[in-house]
Amino acid sequence: MRLRDAAEAGVVGERRPGRRVLDLAVRSPVLDDVAHVRLLVPRRWSRDASRTWPVLWLLHGFPHGAGAGRDGHTAWSEHTDIAELTEDAEVIVVMPDGGPCGNYTDWWNRGAGGAPKWETFHLAELRQILERGYRAGPDRAVAGNAMGGLGALSYAARHRGLFRAAASFSGPVHTLHRDPSGLDVADLVELGVAIGAPSLDWTDVWGDPDEQRVVWRQHNPYDLAGRLTGVRVHVSAGDGAQGPYDAGAGADVLESLICTVSQAFAGKLGKLGIPVTTHFYRGTHAWPYWRRELRATLPALLAEIT
Repeated sequence: MRLRDAAEAGVVGERRPGRRVLDLAVRSPVLDDVAHVRLLVPRRWSRDASRTWPVLWLLHGFPHGAGAGRDGHTAWSEHTDIAELTEDAEVIVVMPDGGPCGNYTDWWNRGAGGAPKWETFHLAELRQILERGYRAGPDRAVAGNAMGGLGALSYAARHRGLFRAAASFSGPVHTLHRDPSGLDVADLVELGVAIGAPSLDWTDVWGDPDEQRVVWRQHNPYDLAGRLTGVRVHVSAGDGAQGPYDAGAGADVLESLICTVSQAFAGKLGKLGIPVTTHFYRGTHAWPYWRRELRATLPALLAEIT
């Protein structure tokens, strides 16, 4: 990430649809587009304040399953009660768009790099915009659902010291997991690009998982697990069976896969001696479960930064 990139990005639109809600439009040279960000600010927040506030980042998922949705920067505020949960919290909640299939990474693009560079946008451009103009402080936690969970743990591992806590709710946190008889995480990347950006080649994200295995490993939370020392980590996922929030459909093979890789990831952290809390439950890949997981996990996330 180049700081020059961050200096070139800028807010081109701002509106306040709610008492604590601030929506930003940010023009980004590393995306070649305008991206949107929703902020939940504390009740006593002011851009002219003499203090800063800690920051909770919430990353959204992509349309891999019926429950995943594609809501961008509004997903967490529309599908959960994050506003009510943080009503009295002295924290800024940042909910950025991650694109239709951005995978929370700077795309490899056959080795050429270039747009889209979602990791650079979030952690260089947007972070500096928030710190310079919106009183965001240096204490940060990050959480995400589905591919946002992958992003949360990848960001925390790839940028040591940037986040004090990281949580994945149904995130495919082992991208190189292989199942010869079933669904692989690489299949999810391919499917996400096919749905979100059908004109692009899915191998533009990190290359072919065999031929560019080094690139994949550089962005795989499972392979980066040792870099999470000092970060409070939480991982949760459903087993894919019908649970309390489901309406009687069949088994969810997507969530079952994610449960398998989440358990493997947690197991690797345990072998490395890195503390991790987990919640593996009966249920599918759907917002009602992620809303419940956020409620349960939020106090621990905030305790690390406030």
